Amino acid sequence: MFKALRKFKKDEAGAVTVDWVVLTAAVVGLSVALVVELRGGSAGLTEKTEEYLTDYEPG
Repeated sequence: MFKALRKFKKDEAGAVTVDWVVLTAAVVGLSVALVVELRGGSAGLTEKTEEYLTDYEPG
């Protein structure tokens, strides 16, 4: 019984999987935050461009 517990304690294959899951979740979370920020900024730029083009009088 103790031999099996020692073997289980030394096995680190599951720990690597947990590390990858945490790293992947962090990358996905940062990507989502980046997309949200870029979307908000591009929406503001689009509105300002629309206002400029609407008010522009060629001449």
